[in-house]
Amino acid sequence: MACAAVAIAGGLLSGCASVADAAVEQCSAPPFGDTRLYLRGAMSGWAAVDEYAMRWDCDAYVVTTELQGAQDFKIADAGWSGDSTFAGPRGSEPQGALIPTARPDQGGSDNLRYRFDGWSTLRLQFEDGRPVLTVAKAEPQVEPLSDPRAEALRHDSRDVAYKAPFGPVVDGGAVTFGLDAPDAERATLVIDRRRLEGNQEVLAYDELERVPLVRGADGRWTGRHVFATTGVYGYWFDVEIGGRRFVYQNNTTPIYWTRERGGNGLGVASDAPEDTGTVRRFRLTVTSRDYAVPSWAQQAVWYYIFPERFRNGDASNDPKAGPNTFQNGSVETHADWNGRPYRPGSGDGSDNRGGNDFFGGDLAGITEKLDHIAALGATALYMTPIFTAASNHKYDTGDYRNVDPAFGTNAEFERLTREAAERGIRVVVDVSFNHTGRDSLYFDRFAKHPGVGALEGGEVRTDSPYADWYRLDASQADPDDRYTGWTGARDLPELNEASSSFRSFAYGAPDSVTALWLDRGASGWRMDVAPWVPDDFWRGWRQAVKAKDPEAVTIAETWFDSSKYFLGDAFDGTMNYIFRDTALNIASGSDVAGAYRNIELMRELYPAQAWRASMNLLSTHDTARSLWLLGDRGDDPAATALARRRYRLAVLMQVAWPGAPTVFYGDEVGVTGGEDPDNRRPFPWADTGGDPDMTMYAEMRELIALRRQHPILAMGEVGAPLYTDAHVVVAPRTLKDEVALVAVNNSETERTVQIDVPPALRGRAYVDALTGARIEAGATMRLTLPPLFGLVLMSGGV
Repeated sequence: MACAAVAIAGGLLSGCASVADAAVEQCSAPPFGDTRLYLRGAMSGWAAVDEYAMRWDCDAYVVTTELQGAQDFKIADAGWSGDSTFAGPRGSEPQGALIPTARPDQGGSDNLRYRFDGWSTLRLQFEDGRPVLTVAKAEPQVEPLSDPRAEALRHDSRDVAYKAPFGPVVDGGAVTFGLDAPDAERATLVIDRRRLEGNQEVLAYDELERVPLVRGADGRWTGRHVFATTGVYGYWFDVEIGGRRFVYQNNTTPIYWTRERGGNGLGVASDAPEDTGTVRRFRLTVTSRDYAVPSWAQQAVWYYIFPERFRNGDASNDPKAGPNTFQNGSVETHADWNGRPYRPGSGDGSDNRGGNDFFGGDLAGITEKLDHIAALGATALYMTPIFTAASNHKYDTGDYRNVDPAFGTNAEFERLTREAAERGIRVVVDVSFNHTGRDSLYFDRFAKHPGVGALEGGEVRTDSPYADWYRLDASQADPDDRYTGWTGARDLPELNEASSSFRSFAYGAPDSVTALWLDRGASGWRMDVAPWVPDDFWRGWRQAVKAKDPEAVTIAETWFDSSKYFLGDAFDGTMNYIFRDTALNIASGSDVAGAYRNIELMRELYPAQAWRASMNLLSTHDTARSLWLLGDRGDDPAATALARRRYRLAVLMQVAWPGAPTVFYGDEVGVTGGEDPDNRRPFPWADTGGDPDMTMYAEMRELIALRRQHPILAMGEVGAPLYTDAHVVVAPRTLKDEVALVAVNNSETERTVQIDVPPALRGRAYVDALTGARIEAGATMRLTLPPLFGLVLMSGGV
């Protein structure tokens, strides 16, 4: 553009053309032709979506987008083709603006990971065939607004002056909406119903009603809508000003793990698009009026175990290497309990198969260490699957009705639940109804089990009692092409949940899998990869669970905004990855105000009882451990010490904000570890030669004790933040006439802030639950927050 302007002004068109020609000569054709590349990761639900499509710009694939905090992702085409997939070399870290990147065949095995701070441009270039990925700050992309009068449009979904009542409503409930539009000739509220299917692959809205708004004397337009049925709804405003159409829509805030843009709250105005499908809807949750979540789950503190790595309580059941001990191969075993999990292709001497190395952890070991779990303050125990399966993780279920022999017996499970109950701990089990293992008795790919499997020895068997449990294609020559593996994993053949036979087996029959384990002492279920299972399956399953035991909890493994599962017909709570990313990003030093927008979205969209029952995660068996992400690689004492201080801040958030604090085994004694399988290291018990950090254990125990000492932290409502900036957030909690103020500071220096105190919270004395310090609240309060920590201020009734 600059060249064109100079050329026209000076009449030097030929000179300008020569410069343009030279620039064109420096450009190159896109190396993958018409194939589009995408950012695929936490920001998109790992799907290939248009918003994160990269365009070829002369010599690089480029995308500009708004991202906040640490993001895990890869770059790939829609089909994850090997030559156009780009990941992180093992153990690599960003080097300033450069993110080390490689194809899978060149060592790209880990997720790419980068800490973003708002609008950014990512460029993928190629130097001598090698990928080079860089990140640069970018100017915010502003949507067009052709009439400045539209700038006066305003709606805030979290302000009851614009939407009342606040938050979710029950079916049959009415909501009043308001829009400031002083110069509008017409304003219409558009109500849509959302369709969200699978792992966010289907995201669409169907228009339900257009409500003409009525202008009041103050210039505010208002309207009312009754939401007759449960669901997640979207709404936006269609406005006419000066004969032109504008929309007032949700903002562009990215929400962790969530494909749909917009964090609710204050929206933005723009010219009306040709396709209203591109409008960002404000979201609203409508739940069943009889939705009930067990009270105990809303007050739980979870201890979360990967059983194979927690404790070996019975060496006699340890797996032994040998033919056909792992599918059609052999297991691998570790002689040293404190060794590292094997990683295929890493040069650690292991074979090239994953999930087949064993240390010997079992149910007897968990039972043996229940006092450790109880003393920490846990009231609920969640174990990853314990049912018969070939792998160490057991998500490749081989037999749903029996404990894996390497973990013990069904009787030992019942003993575990009894002894846990004696300590006030409930036990929740985990399973996938999305897939089994190919080495299962139902599939029997290797013909190792009695009876006839659906793919017995690689042959499709229509005479199998499990034939319609899977979708099989006998026309394929390769037996492993005769079925679909979940996300392409051949070890995990996908189930056909439409099969009435499978549904009866899973939850419909009196002796179903679901009922059987509740009878054996389980207090509920955590369900693996819930989004891949049809919604109607979960509706039938929930009815069966609650008919068997109304107090049994149902927890979904979902990573994104889980509102659709909290309508009263599916789950009581979720594994709250949105909380996890918020807490870890705040603890690691990211912009607090930006990260906290995720908490605010949950406050608005999640029914309070479901939010309280959701697991406030930090580490998990699917992600690098928290200490690792916070800087502890185990080779730098100073970095380890700093990471542990940051982790303590994250634990304070687990305890002080809504949701059930969840401790992944070993976190409480300083276990670190990178991506799977390194995150699944054995617990470092002292009597096995380990070195558990018992000082850290004592600090965690003290923080967790706040939950029992102060029920407001579990059951109290959380209000809009009273103060946020780049380092600090202060939020109120209320329960009847009790009030708490919870605050965190992620700066490495002490911070003093002054907050305006709402009238209802004034005239009180607040006592710091950790230090005993007393603070009086007038119209304002000055709070001094310690570095990398916070405050929990309590005030009883007045």
